[in-house]
Amino acid sequence: MKTKLVSEKDYSIQIAHAIKESIVSGHLPVDGRLPSESDLAAKFDVSRSTVREALKRLAAQNLIRTQRGASGGAFVNRISFAQAQEQLATTATLLLTMNEIDFETACESRFTLEHACLALACARRTDADLATMKLELEKQSDPLLSDESFCASDVGFHRALVDAAHNPILSWQLAASVEAMQPLMNMITYTGRSRARILDLHGTLYAAIRTEDAVKAKTTMDDLASYILDLGRKFVLGRATASPRNSGGRSQMT
Repeated sequence: MKTKLVSEKDYSIQIAHAIKESIVSGHLPVDGRLPSESDLAAKFDVSRSTVREALKRLAAQNLIRTQRGASGGAFVNRISFAQAQEQLATTATLLLTMNEIDFETACESRFTLEHACLALACARRTDADLATMKLELEKQSDPLLSDESFCASDVGFHRALVDAAHNPILSWQLAASVEAMQPLMNMITYTGRSRARILDLHGTLYAAIRTEDAVKAKTTMDDLASYILDLGRKFVLGRATASPRNSGGRSQMT
């Protein structure tokens, strides 16, 4: 572990980075105990409060966990894919809203990424995957379902589709696409969309994956993407007509 610090930079950031490098490189193994605060303070020649600040930074990134008691201390955390998905989705949502990503860019990236899962989902889907997708279809067919619940079910359906590929890395990467982009896309399109049309497309996707028809799944996803894009463009046109000063041809996802 590198222990030489640069005086003009924040010591706690440098210490956190040094420990992070040791974790990533494997020098500090998963579930392994970190040196004590006093040992780290001596190693880096800083105060214990500076070390605590560095450990807080690492804990905020889920890289370490702390335990109290005689056998306690700071330990290297074993990050699960579920935790990583949640962090990625949160970060992606913030990026989209703070940087005003336009609707068409979000659609393009989300559907391009989801297309990558279709062939795998058709080949690897299990009965449990199909049951989850079917459950979401049943929810969406309820005419009394609120708009908020319909949007949540929309997200659930596409998460089930992605997870049916049974590739944890793809599921992790696509968590941001589905969990972040889908709700924001729904916010723009829900007033103009036809639930019946969405349900029909979802049903066709489900059937294609159930029968392992990757070609049909792809063409249906293309139809869904075209439908959502058309809704978004109509929203942009309507907003531009209502407020000429805001006409820019591309809707910002804010």
